[in-house]
Amino acid sequence: MGSGRSAFLDEVRDAIRVRHYSIRTEKAYVDWIRRFIRFHDYAHPRDLGEEEVSRFLTYLAVEREVASSTQNQALNALSFMYSNVLDRPLGEMRNITRAKQSQRLPRVLSEHEISIVLRAVEGDYWLIACLLYGSGLRVMEALRLRVGDIDFGHRCLLIRDGKGAKDRVVTLADELVVPLRSHLAKRRILWERDRNNGVVGVYLPYALSRKYPTAGIEWPWQYVFSANKLTVDPRSGLERRHHIHDSAMRKALRNAVLKVGLDTRISCHTLRHTFATHLLERGADIRTVQEQLGHADVSTTQIYTHVIKRGGFAVKSPLGSILGLPPSDDTPYSDDSEPDHPGFPTGRE
Repeated sequence: MGSGRSAFLDEVRDAIRVRHYSIRTEKAYVDWIRRFIRFHDYAHPRDLGEEEVSRFLTYLAVEREVASSTQNQALNALSFMYSNVLDRPLGEMRNITRAKQSQRLPRVLSEHEISIVLRAVEGDYWLIACLLYGSGLRVMEALRLRVGDIDFGHRCLLIRDGKGAKDRVVTLADELVVPLRSHLAKRRILWERDRNNGVVGVYLPYALSRKYPTAGIEWPWQYVFSANKLTVDPRSGLERRHHIHDSAMRKALRNAVLKVGLDTRISCHTLRHTFATHLLERGADIRTVQEQLGHADVSTTQIYTHVIKRGGFAVKSPLGSILGLPPSDDTPYSDDSEPDHPGFPTGRE
């Protein structure tokens, strides 16, 4: 199993695809199983058991110092392999050294910060970033959005097969209706060109391509944010027009943050965190926010209430009275505050 295409890993891939797991999950699981096999000197997993799994997970926590979520993902991959490929479910593993559970609060931008960042994002990535903040989407939920999932009449988006294989409906900001319509008009021209050139239809999940043979080339099924170039589908081997890669979106957001000189590190998920926090600050019910975000448990949503409570204006510092200094007139959180950096844009580019 040390070189070439592994027949066993092909079995793993088949088991994953039968259960309709995403391609990202497939890649992650196969990678973890490959690492597990390599860690044990390429021994076949059927010859290994709970003790070897515990040793590998402990190695990840102690020597590799991975996060708890990373260790859990490795465990999920190995549990899947033993249960669904080897038909030997793992028993209790009490000797695992667990990775330290992080207790970090999410990074949330102020209204001023989110405003200048969004204005600095360029091209179609601006529209994606506005959906991440304006609708609270995960980055892959935005990129996998299809034309038929947009309901302009009801000002909403249908998020299909989100985290936990759940569908949900989220709000669509009024301000994005015109930009989205304009984007779709340009996108339709590209779709018509692909049809004239005989390009294979877009990827369809599960068995939809067999049930509806022509759906892949129909307009409602096209990705809203399609890639500029055709790529080969790793599962079917067909050349298709896929959606924009998430790494491109992350790069666009990173460039925007550098452009405006924001002295912090943020990710695409920061826009989602900011959406939730700003909704709560405006008096939205926490259950409503939970539904918008697609959280299975309201306790996950409640973390944003801690962000509000620990905001800079929640506790008044005693420093002013000690030093005898007047409070600052600077209001960085105001919508109409002037930029304090010469590179800040004055409007969307």
